[in-house]
Amino acid sequence: MKPIPSDPPPRPGDASQLALERFLPFRLSVLSNRMTRAVAGVYARHFHLSAPEWRTMAVLGRYGATTANSVVEHTAMDKVRVSRAVARLLVAGHVTRRTDATDRRRAILDLTTEGRAVYDRIVPLVLAVEAELLADLSDEERLVLEAAVRKLEARTAKTSAVDDDND
Repeated sequence: MKPIPSDPPPRPGDASQLALERFLPFRLSVLSNRMTRAVAGVYARHFHLSAPEWRTMAVLGRYGATTANSVVEHTAMDKVRVSRAVARLLVAGHVTRRTDATDRRRAILDLTTEGRAVYDRIVPLVLAVEAELLADLSDEERLVLEAAVRKLEARTAKTSAVDDDND
């Protein structure tokens, strides 16, 4: 994959041109798509999972039994995408769904024994892909990147919460 060109020639007469090569939301979106494809190669090829299915399993593997709404919150995927992923994971036998004993309107999702085994096999593989993707960064650059990402996550979580309140 080729990087986005850094300095394309300006378009004549367009003072308000959006320089995509410097527009961070665009760059992060492209980077996210590329990184997702790199990681997806592992779980799609070997385990026949889509990105939403893996993200759902990853949340359940990390946090344990929880609701679909919690998966939405952790992944920033929309409810429809999570619902479809859960439906496929139920059919595949990777996830269970049961009614919450304290609130019968809610369903609790959890990994099955088979789902946990798949999760446990995928984790080292995706961590190896992550390590390869970050290999060109020094330890200091990794720390700076982590700090910057945390700040951006916090800022966008606030913005997202305000947007959710306005729905």
